[in-house]
Amino acid sequence: MTVAEHFALEAPTLRSLPEPFDVALDLNCRVDTKARVCVRQNFYSVPVRYAGRRLSVRLGAESLVVTDGAAVVARHARSMGKKHETLVLDHYLEVLVRKPGALMNATALMTARASGSFTAVHQRFWDKARRRLGDSGGTRALIEVLLLLHRSVPGAGVMAGMERALCAGSVDPAVVAIEARRAMDMTAAPVVAIEALARFDRPLPRLDEYDGLLEAR
Repeated sequence: MTVAEHFALEAPTLRSLPEPFDVALDLNCRVDTKARVCVRQNFYSVPVRYAGRRLSVRLGAESLVVTDGAAVVARHARSMGKKHETLVLDHYLEVLVRKPGALMNATALMTARASGSFTAVHQRFWDKARRRLGDSGGTRALIEVLLLLHRSVPGAGVMAGMERALCAGSVDPAVVAIEARRAMDMTAAPVVAIEALARFDRPLPRLDEYDGLLEAR
């Protein structure tokens, strides 16, 4: 049998195969007291306000999405092992702002450091704020930056705001906010050197022809 003949015999079977389908699994999970859902023996964080609630979880081959009705409250890469914790520092900020002493040894902070989302700039800001305001006050300043800004300003803007505040000798979150928004302000027109405008020069209009028309009247 030739290849063409074999393919002709197999074609009807191939056409009868089902359409690609979604292999995601829909679950309903209770959030524990540590603001985590447990899925397939792994733990994933959600914002602390959902502790004790039941949330919908869609478990895919590579990702996990947690929703409250139509609202997505958390997204995570799926853990393939067992007993792993996937925690996001942002999910715990409302608690940490009331208990700043817990940040130092928080598992979520260790995870953020390991992932690179808590950078050397964050650490420098925190260190300087603690030296100036004390451990509690300095940590609150950092958390306020994370809590208020990371949710309203892109990460690059927050980083720039912290850098500029540090250069100005300030650890005030309000200064970080101002500098972050300045850094992200794209409305300012670029400054153009006056010499660069020379190519747009045009000769001044001559008015003598108009004068002639007026005299003719």
